[in-house]
Amino acid sequence: MALRLAIFASHSGTTAQAVIDALRDGRIDGEAVLVICNNPDAAVLGRAAAAGIPSVVLNSRTHPDPAALDAAVLAAVRGAGATHILLAGYMKKLGAPTVAAFEGRVFNSHPALLPAFGGQGMYGDRVHAAVLAADIAQTGATVHRVTNDYDAGEIVAQVEVPVLADDDVAALGERVRAAERALLIEVLAEIARAG
Repeated sequence: MALRLAIFASHSGTTAQAVIDALRDGRIDGEAVLVICNNPDAAVLGRAAAAGIPSVVLNSRTHPDPAALDAAVLAAVRGAGATHILLAGYMKKLGAPTVAAFEGRVFNSHPALLPAFGGQGMYGDRVHAAVLAADIAQTGATVHRVTNDYDAGEIVAQVEVPVLADDDVAALGERVRAAERALLIEVLAEIARAG
């Protein structure tokens, strides 16, 4: 089954771009049908425009009432005919109505081996700094299904990334992000194949 992905992102959109590229070159069977962003200045909006993907900015400024915002998000995803949702660096919690409507079909990637270094407030460089502070030999990335609790959904796949003796946050983060993108593309390709 070809995926019809709604991609949610908040900032630069490098993960979104990796997925868009994989869709375009056939590594994932499907298409990106919508980009939703909560940040009107995010670079991901330019990436969407360059790829010819419709995008919309929805946030607490466009919809001050949280219930109205959730309803607008769900309406946009349904209106685009999306079959699946990908959170690709989306820095807001997805509303419960959208999670329920797409139960089992909302995916997120996390830059650590969940359940370690997950939960509210654990994202990006904060995760890598915590990994380095813990002085462990392995970190990695996780793709999981999204539920109403941060980073608590079913783990779909994980990949390990070694922590090197001379790593700093930037170096470790770069390696984890590369592994995370590759894992995400593998998972989405498998979901499309499985139908």
